[in-house]
Amino acid sequence: MMKPSLPKGIRDFLPVEVLKRKYIFDTIEKVFRKYAYIAIETPTMENLDTLTGKYGDEGDQLLFKVMNNGDFLRKSDAEAFKEGDSLRFASSISKRGLRYDLTVPFARYVVMHQNDISFPFKRYQIQPVWRADRPQKGRYQEFYQCDVDVVGSESLMYEAELVKIYDEVFSELRLEVEIKVNNRKILAGIAEVSGLSDHFMEMTVIIDKLDKIGSEKVVEQLQGLHISEDTARGIISLIGAKSLDELSLAFRDSGVGQAGIEELKTFHSYFDLLECNNKVVFDPSLARGLSYYTGCIFEVKSLETEMGSIGGGGRYADLTSNFGLKDMPGVGVSFGAERIYDVMEELGKFPEDLSIAPDLLFVCFDQAGHLKAFQYCAELREKGLVCDVYPDHGKMKKQMKYADSIGVKYVGIIGDEELASGTVMLKNMRSGEQDAVIIEDLLMKIRMDYLNADSFKI
Repeated sequence: MMKPSLPKGIRDFLPVEVLKRKYIFDTIEKVFRKYAYIAIETPTMENLDTLTGKYGDEGDQLLFKVMNNGDFLRKSDAEAFKEGDSLRFASSISKRGLRYDLTVPFARYVVMHQNDISFPFKRYQIQPVWRADRPQKGRYQEFYQCDVDVVGSESLMYEAELVKIYDEVFSELRLEVEIKVNNRKILAGIAEVSGLSDHFMEMTVIIDKLDKIGSEKVVEQLQGLHISEDTARGIISLIGAKSLDELSLAFRDSGVGQAGIEELKTFHSYFDLLECNNKVVFDPSLARGLSYYTGCIFEVKSLETEMGSIGGGGRYADLTSNFGLKDMPGVGVSFGAERIYDVMEELGKFPEDLSIAPDLLFVCFDQAGHLKAFQYCAELREKGLVCDVYPDHGKMKKQMKYADSIGVKYVGIIGDEELASGTVMLKNMRSGEQDAVIIEDLLMKIRMDYLNADSFKI
């Protein structure tokens, strides 16, 4: 008999885990809606040519590909197979892939539905994505992203709005974070003054490793781009700048670098009008690996525990042109729901009153009591109480053991006396107290006792 298992990086979720995840999603969605973003959904699968070439070479390697239907080998590229060219061969047997993120499918969506939506278009999505990455703490092959984007405007007001959304969500979740801000034009300016404009993407990939491998290794890898050690160390100095003023002199001969400085100043002209609970810092070393970013970029790190990025995003000027629609600028950020969950679990930040148990469970001694409990349960559900009836009657010890195992808050016991008097023996499973209550007063009794009384409808 085969032992049941799951692929690495893919998980089941127990009921209490689903409840906690829903708490995160609901908190994020509430803030999205507050800022007038509206929900859309895109399919799990996209055409592979929609996805490839949008995330850089490393991203393309991590795409999950779906084999063609039927006899896929008949139309495969035999020459690619013989030559050991796995990428070319894979593309001949696979025309579809699982989405890698929500942004590229969103760009495709905008182009296909441009006549059905109004611009600027503010949307959010909370859906799973897939990446063939090596599973480790905080990194999974199937995970949810919570994205919020606006397309159709170049206004840097939206950058300020999105950083405030980050601040508000993490404040609601009671997490202390640092929100890092940079601009890809700053990085392009550093590349320009360092003679690396033709190796911009390679430079940003190396810089993005700074936290992981340290400055000496970064210097070593930068020298592999055919620059001197002094130039490489100059790059380290530039990405260590703490303010825009420190970069202004270095960018005196770099138009793109100066443009990045001006964009960040404009961002601050909006953002500095807002109150913020979390730390927002300028970090010239922030690169964000995705190749479609062209302006401001963002990344969020927890200040309370060791964890990778729990959020990130940025401005993209020309993503929709990949699908035939030019001059459609956009900006967006994403929340890493799985990592946020792991951080909150580690820090004990979930509300204590989250519970998967019903508020009330009826237990009975005989069939007559069971029928009455079924009737009472239906009436109480109509009034908004989450309640249930144990499916069997008779063995009270078994019923009470079940009630205790699911963490139910109250047990309603119906025996001969309760049937005769039209009452329910209501037992508070936390305090152990029990009282005979008529059905008309039962909901009010629970409402008076229960800490989360506002969840009931009277």
